[in-house]
Amino acid sequence: MGESVTMAAEPHEIKITVDAGRQVSGLLLATDDARACYVLAHGAGAGMRHPFMARVATDLAASGIATLRYQFPYMEQGSRRPDAPALAHATVRAAVAEAKRRLPMCPLVAGGKSFGGRMTSQAQAAEPLPHVQGLVFLGFPLHPPGKPSSDRATHIAGVRIPMLFVQGTRDDLADLALVKALTERLGAIAALHLFEDADHSFHVPARSGRSDAMVLSEITSVVAAWIETTILGRKVSL
Repeated sequence: MGESVTMAAEPHEIKITVDAGRQVSGLLLATDDARACYVLAHGAGAGMRHPFMARVATDLAASGIATLRYQFPYMEQGSRRPDAPALAHATVRAAVAEAKRRLPMCPLVAGGKSFGGRMTSQAQAAEPLPHVQGLVFLGFPLHPPGKPSSDRATHIAGVRIPMLFVQGTRDDLADLALVKALTERLGAIAALHLFEDADHSFHVPARSGRSDAMVLSEITSVVAAWIETTILGRKVSL
């Protein structure tokens, strides 16, 4: 998609200062001519080095989109219990600030997988993230498994920048009808891209005729195209 770029060999390991007594790890992957940067938060049960996160970063780099992956403090400490929202929001803000410091000429988008995306949207709704022009959610968790509700997305009404929701149609943390209703209520500010037969982890059954790798490749193409058109204002073709 788009113009070719030179791949960065490896992500660059960095430290991100959250507050006076706390730092978390990050992985910055950027080409010399990166056109934007996605500040990418991990899900509740797996950190920034999970294969899903790594593949998203690698594929986006090939499309000229840098990524900054980072750990939430609980994951950095090896805990299974996610941080309280206030600390998670502070970590999102610290990661965004670090991305801007390291890539000052790149427009920023933020978001992430599941929990990471929701913590980012909450932070944005509470107080706009400086320099962030859009949010990208990879499997937004609307509700606990088997308990359909939109309560966890109430705050999104306070977001005033473009949003992309990438969802699987079999996601048990996001009832399909509720996801569609949410994005319809948000109007033109929100885009929804559905992946047929994909679950919350974007796994697809063999009967779908596609592999998980194929779905993930499509996801990164969708994200890159949305950033190019919505954030950078360019015309692209997949």
